[in-house]
Amino acid sequence: MFNFSALIVLGLVFVNAASAIPFTKRARAQVYTHCSVAGTAALTFDDGPNSYTNDIVDTLNAAGAKGTFFFNGRNLGCIYDAQQAARVKYAHDQGHQVASHTWSHADLTTLSRDQLASEITRTDQAITKITGSSPAFMRPPYGLVNNDVLDTVGDLGQSAVLWDLDSGDSVGASVDEQKNRFDAVSKAKPATILSLSHETSPTSAHEVLPFAIEKLQGAGYKLVTVAECLGLPAYKSTGSPASRDSSWTC
Repeated sequence: MFNFSALIVLGLVFVNAASAIPFTKRARAQVYTHCSVAGTAALTFDDGPNSYTNDIVDTLNAAGAKGTFFFNGRNLGCIYDAQQAARVKYAHDQGHQVASHTWSHADLTTLSRDQLASEITRTDQAITKITGSSPAFMRPPYGLVNNDVLDTVGDLGQSAVLWDLDSGDSVGASVDEQKNRFDAVSKAKPATILSLSHETSPTSAHEVLPFAIEKLQGAGYKLVTVAECLGLPAYKSTGSPASRDSSWTC
């Protein structure tokens, strides 16, 4: 005969055992809007990988500068496509920082916790497969966050990065207007600069970036990655890239 009393006792044993297992919830993610290492400027580029990724890398390299790329998984294309993956790896292997800008560039404040985790981890996994490095930073699309977003980012062991200088390229600022913003900040000489541009704009890559580099370096700033301008590690872990397999798909 089936012993229901024994089943209840057994269930209580499992419940008590489970409750004895410690659960560690990580702290809410830190949000960085400014660099903290004096004399540094971090140029950042959103929404790639894109046709201009390698051009931006080459321009930075020629000036002895470093930048940070916040990549999407599937926004303007699939990060796993051979050409796109090669751009991600090129930026990383040239010593620039690569990080997550989420999978689909969704407004994270409208998503559930499960959806939030998926948006971030899918891109992190892709970057890790392509480069071997697991990002320690992410940038929320549109700069929008709430407590659910920050709790999720924190649980994933990452920090969120915003900016204190917007080039305006994503909202239609002309080349001259963008240049004026970099010119003005180089003359104002704040202790640090954390700028936002988008690598999807040819004028940002080919006209504004060389001007910004010249102005900022001329004002005495050292152009570094976000991690360097904060004095923090760029990656949670580093290793070898993965071999392409059937999981490399969007």
